[in-house]
Amino acid sequence: MHKVLVFTDLHILPEGETLIGLDPAARFSQALAHALDNHGDAARIVITGDLTHNGAPAEYARLRTLLSRCPIPVSLMLGNHDRRAAFSAAFPSMPRTSSGHYQQMHDLKGHRLILLDTLDEDAPDRHSGWLSPGRMRWLDNALLGAGDRLITVFTHHPPIDCGFPAMDRIGLRNRDALTDRLRAHGRTAHIISGHIHRSISGNAGGLPVTIFKSPCHQAPMMLTGNDVHLSIDEPGAYGILLLTPSGVIVHSQDVGLPATRPQSYAPR
Repeated sequence: MHKVLVFTDLHILPEGETLIGLDPAARFSQALAHALDNHGDAARIVITGDLTHNGAPAEYARLRTLLSRCPIPVSLMLGNHDRRAAFSAAFPSMPRTSSGHYQQMHDLKGHRLILLDTLDEDAPDRHSGWLSPGRMRWLDNALLGAGDRLITVFTHHPPIDCGFPAMDRIGLRNRDALTDRLRAHGRTAHIISGHIHRSISGNAGGLPVTIFKSPCHQAPMMLTGNDVHLSIDEPGAYGILLLTPSGVIVHSQDVGLPATRPQSYAPR
């Protein structure tokens, strides 16, 4: 069994700046420390986009410092708050395709992780995602080369609606093209996404989808309304994926709660 840790929607800001009174860098540092203390045996950390809040060089520099001593390999993805040029300058060694998109694949025994770049810097609404034909061709090759490995796909923008009208309007615009390819391949075990800032599960045409919370601010339960920026100070979280011979087990771990000691309720 392999263990993969997942963070999403860090929204790192420059030193001294906050979001709804929270310091995203401090919240991420707390969550990362918790993950390393409890899951130092993980094979990889995947951070699924919105690494920064404004895509500014100072924000990426701060993130680079936060990750500089991480002993586990880290794969970084891009979200709608990121900017490709500034990210490239800060993380020049991060793998990217010949077209300049940050898509990666990593093989563990029996599994292939496929990380997709859904950032569309020309999106008409500024925040929705898109997988261009070139990115889709890269995905086709990654699926073709996977053999009999089980596939876990990572995206920033989830390939499902979440029931929040505001967020559903800025989702992955060509989600059907993605899920059609994954269903046709037949070995996709799970899709992991971010973007929404809540723990949500669902399925995309029969494929299981998990959306993780941010380590910083969360979205309120907003089943009505149109404000994509509404946020609430709730505990942050990160994901723990257990890759087994038969599939993927998904856990979400909250951080920042008061320390407690497990107690047994079994009769004595």
